[in-house]
Amino acid sequence: MPTTEEKIKELEYEYARTQKNKQTEGHLGLIKAKLAKLRRELEEQGTKSSGGGGERGFDVKKVGDTRVGLVGFPSVGKSTLLTTLTGTKSEAAAYEFTTLTAIPGTMKYRGARIQILDLPGIIEGAATGKGRGRQVIAAARTCDLIMIVLDAGKPVTHKFLIER
Repeated sequence: MPTTEEKIKELEYEYARTQKNKQTEGHLGLIKAKLAKLRRELEEQGTKSSGGGGERGFDVKKVGDTRVGLVGFPSVGKSTLLTTLTGTKSEAAAYEFTTLTAIPGTMKYRGARIQILDLPGIIEGAATGKGRGRQVIAAARTCDLIMIVLDAGKPVTHKFLIER
């Protein structure tokens, strides 16, 4: 059975070799619809979790008594905070958008197991889907508590932007 990528290539080839005229408009429209569906599936496959401990994507299995989501702009210290609190290695670098998926970590506090999610940085307009904003917000909604992480060196207007 062909993979999704192979199906996309086949449809793109068929689209390229089909003559464009009034008789073929319907056929080309169906090919475009199939391509859009396959590309959407391919994108979802890339963001879904593979299960188990080394999860990828935004669908992270809830573990422990409560879940806390770290939300904030890029490069404010969310990954460093997760690494410090849980010991989970979350890559931190000098450039923005180092974290591209939700990274889970677990810590114990007074006998309670707390799962902490390091979510990718959100940007202004995230609620409208800008910069994977909808996926990040959906993952944050699964949390029992959202911790907004801000950079003290940035203007206070960042706090107001993220609250919207």
